[in-house]
Amino acid sequence: MKGKRNYGDRRPAPPLDTPTLERLALRYVERFATTRGKLGDYLRRKCRERGTVEDFDPAGIDTIVEKFASLGYVDDAAWAGSKASSLTRRGFGPRRVGDALRAAGIDPDLASAVAPDEDEAWAAAQTYARRKKIGAFGEAEADRDVKRKQMAAMIRAGHGFDVARKTVEGVADA
Repeated sequence: MKGKRNYGDRRPAPPLDTPTLERLALRYVERFATTRGKLGDYLRRKCRERGTVEDFDPAGIDTIVEKFASLGYVDDAAWAGSKASSLTRRGFGPRRVGDALRAAGIDPDLASAVAPDEDEAWAAAQTYARRKKIGAFGEAEADRDVKRKQMAAMIRAGHGFDVARKTVEGVADA
């Protein structure tokens, strides 16, 4: 039967060149708020998956990322501030916020500038405890094993040991 293809008989996509990469990058930034690091990683992954034309210069990816940043399509500071406040509102601590920003390729100086301060970190710990029913927000009297598990959950959420201990013990004010 001519003209009928099997499901697995897809033609491979052609190799990428600079204009095609720019179109992919534009499509990506119109769909997702992103950082320079994440956009660069996306474009490199696409190049690995589909290959590139013979005369393609890998530095072209950095050029595309910088072009998009200069046009305002990618704004690391805005993205970092938004991500940090979102994680803090959800109850995650400063360490977890920093890890998320570092994973997204945010500059360490910028990450420390948008990190939650001490009061915000305590409020985030209370939010997390309320959400997970830890300490004063949980069972009336938790036994030692339950408290240990609650402490571990607080620490995994990015809170420091002292904040986690005070929260699990039900201390009302840091």
